[in-house]
Amino acid sequence: MKKIDKKRLILEDYKGEFSFKSTKSRIYISFNRIAFIFFIFLIISVIFSSKAIYLGTKEIDQNKIKPNRTDFRASIVDRSGNILAKTVMTTNVGINPNSVINKKKLLINLKLIFPKKNFENIEKKIYGRKFFYLEKKIDQKKLDKLILLGDKSIIYEEKISRIYPNKNLFSHIIGQIDDDNNGISGIEKYYDFELRNSNKPLRLSVDIYLQHLIRIELLRAKEFFNNVGSASILMDINNGEILSMVSLPDFDLNKRKSIKDVNYINRATKGVYELGSVYKTFTFAAGIDEKIIEPNTKFLNLEKQLPCGKNVIKEYDDKLPSNLTAEEILIRSGNIGSVRVGQKIGIEKYKNFLEKIGVLSKIEFDIEEVGEPIPFKWGKCKLATASFGHGITTTPLQLAKGYSIISNGGFEINPTLIKKNSKKKIPKIQILSEGVSEKVNIALRKIVTDKEGTAEFANVPGYEVAGKTGTAQKSTFGGYSKAKVNTFAGIFPISNPRFVLIVLLDEPKTSKDYIYKYRNKSGSFKGTPFNTAGWTSVEIAGKIIENIGPILATKY
Repeated sequence: MKKIDKKRLILEDYKGEFSFKSTKSRIYISFNRIAFIFFIFLIISVIFSSKAIYLGTKEIDQNKIKPNRTDFRASIVDRSGNILAKTVMTTNVGINPNSVINKKKLLINLKLIFPKKNFENIEKKIYGRKFFYLEKKIDQKKLDKLILLGDKSIIYEEKISRIYPNKNLFSHIIGQIDDDNNGISGIEKYYDFELRNSNKPLRLSVDIYLQHLIRIELLRAKEFFNNVGSASILMDINNGEILSMVSLPDFDLNKRKSIKDVNYINRATKGVYELGSVYKTFTFAAGIDEKIIEPNTKFLNLEKQLPCGKNVIKEYDDKLPSNLTAEEILIRSGNIGSVRVGQKIGIEKYKNFLEKIGVLSKIEFDIEEVGEPIPFKWGKCKLATASFGHGITTTPLQLAKGYSIISNGGFEINPTLIKKNSKKKIPKIQILSEGVSEKVNIALRKIVTDKEGTAEFANVPGYEVAGKTGTAQKSTFGGYSKAKVNTFAGIFPISNPRFVLIVLLDEPKTSKDYIYKYRNKSGSFKGTPFNTAGWTSVEIAGKIIENIGPILATKY
């Protein structure tokens, strides 16, 4: 009986509870409860978020250090408008340890926000008393997380910052600013007033793409020839606009470090060098300008050495013929022949010519980092050595100016980093005799194309490259070292001269692994046979012209 009763009760309970109507009612009630709970949570979430935003905004307003608007500087752009330097608003975050309520809790939260930061030093500072910076130029995501902490000890400093998108690429040109946004070098210093007082970008003459390609080749040169530094200038010989100016080693402008190592000087403008045989072109041009020689003027019975005070001037190659024309002396880079041309010109006329083309005195330029040629006393011996580029100094920038004038028809130009107004016509001033450039350019082209020339590796097909090499020992106190400065001064296209290219390698070495490929014929060979400009700087200049040639052909 008890078992039957239990079963009956169970069956009756089932029938009473699981009718269709009863089940539907329960589902409906459960849904209403869930919706109500969800609505409550939504309201709480909105209230909490609003409060968090309010507190965050309130905290950052209270703890904010506002920037000084006088720190604003106008942008610097390249000739096409690409940004090289720009002023932006950034936020620095600091902590005042005296205002921290719970230091352990704050450290835990900071470690969650900055998982990659080294907190060993930060922990010491939090338990100290002095204000310190936690993060400069913080990104927005981390900033948002810090604001939501609502900690009064966190100080937010809005700052006007200078950023350089290209890092190292224009470091020697643009220069640096200090922590107070004052220009301390380069364009930033020279045009400090203009950059502070104008909203209009300062447009430079340089081309970001040419700069990039040339810098790559100079970096590659370092890999093979292990030089301590290098420099290159690409300039329009008709208006003086510098399209590219590279000096290595360079540095990241964004890091704003004090650089005391002299190896980081701007070799293109500040470096003062004896540049060797590139001066022979000036001697040749001076003789023609003064109507003392012609390219076919013959020099007979040239000695292999000449006395010069207590020293002796020697011919670099004993196999050079004793009878050469003035043009052949330049093509074959003869020392004694250049001395004979210089002696015909004389001290006063040669000195005046060098002054006229701007290689003897300090040049006026758009940055302050400009070297001054070392002064000397002229005399018969000094005239002899200067005629072939020994014992006389200048900068690569001035070398570019000199080669431009002797190749552009003899018109005066002033190198500049500022883009000129193309609509404004500036009258040209001819400072060399008519016809000088034509005769000089023919000889420079033969230096690249003739078998006897020293710049064969610059003979890039289609670009009509001309130029002169210079290999010089570096001077030291009391004499000369074995270290060299190898230079190539090139002009192209020589049929209608447009550009000068200077490539300087400072203390290059020979490379047993470098593979030379002939540009005007098939074949190649491995290893540098001589540490001269013809095997180092000329080779790099050829590679540069190969790479930048298409850009020059389409844009300029």
